[in-house]
Amino acid sequence: MNYITAGESHGPQLTGILEGIPAGLHLDIDQINAALSSRQGGYGRGNRQQIEHDQVEIVGGLRHGVTLGSPLALVVKNRDHAHWSEIMNTTSPETPENTVRKVEHPRPGHADLVGGMKYHHRDLRNVLERSSARETAMRVAIGNICEQLLAELGIKLVGYVQRVGEIAVKTPADLTVDKIEQLIQANDLRIV
Repeated sequence: MNYITAGESHGPQLTGILEGIPAGLHLDIDQINAALSSRQGGYGRGNRQQIEHDQVEIVGGLRHGVTLGSPLALVVKNRDHAHWSEIMNTTSPETPENTVRKVEHPRPGHADLVGGMKYHHRDLRNVLERSSARETAMRVAIGNICEQLLAELGIKLVGYVQRVGEIAVKTPADLTVDKIEQLIQANDLRIV
C-alpha cells in the first residue's frame, strides 16, 4: 500500500490518496470519523480543536460504502480556512495584506529552520503549514482505513504506553491483546 497527503494546516482542505486497498472492503465512515474525533482530544495552543470537527469525505475509490480496488481519494475540509483565505491564497501574488502572518523567525522545537533551509523559504509559514499537527488528520483517516482492512483479516491493533521514565504501568502476568484492550476500555491500567 502507498499513500500521499497534500494540503496545508490553514488551507481549504487536507487531501489523501491511498492505493493498494483491495476491492470489496466495506468501509465504516463513522469509524474513520470517530478516529478523527479521538485525534482531537489532546491539548493545543489555541482554540483550533473547538473550531475543527473533522469529517472525512471519500470522493473516489468507494461506491455504496465498498472499496472498488482503485485508489481511495479522501478529503477533510478545513472549517477555519475562511479566516485564512487571503493569507493562504494559492493564486494571487504576495501583497502586504496577504503576508500579514509571515513567519520570519524559526520556532524552537519545530521544523521551521530545517524546512526553510531545505526549500529556501524566507517566509517560514510555507514550512510550518505542512509540519503542523493538523496535517496528521489525514494520516489518522488513512490509518483507520488500514485498521479496518486488518480487522477483516482478524488482526486487532492495541497500543498503550508501558513506561515513561520511572513511572510504569503494572500489568497482569497473563497479559494478552484482548486483556490489554479490556483494561484500556475499563481505564484500569494501574501505575506503580
